[in-house]
Amino acid sequence: MNLLKPILVLIGITAIFIILGFALVVMRFILKAQIPTEAGNKMMQNPNGMKELEVHIRNIKAEAAYFFENNGERTMVFIVNMERTDQMAVFAEPLFMMGAKVEFHPVMLLEDLKRAGESMKK
Repeated sequence: MNLLKPILVLIGITAIFIILGFALVVMRFILKAQIPTEAGNKMMQNPNGMKELEVHIRNIKAEAAYFFENNGERTMVFIVNMERTDQMAVFAEPLFMMGAKVEFHPVMLLEDLKRAGESMKK
């Protein structure tokens, strides 16, 4: 029963939101972080640098993580879901502390785009 209690509470909260007409909205974002060469070098030379990055990726529950060069700088892109705007600080602050420039870009799946097209026809 102890394991079921949090699940039952979550189901109850979800039911309240549905009854009251609220929707639990999750938005997908691309989180882009660019690290200047000097800051990136420090991160790469830090014995814990990769581990810290890995922990951050796990903490933000990234659906995917990609790493590449862009305009001569180390660049990371994460696909993340956010339920609240205050999560932006949680997602970005560790990257800022690494010296990164951070951007958020809301994105859609093809299904979202199709829904948008249908709603524009009405």
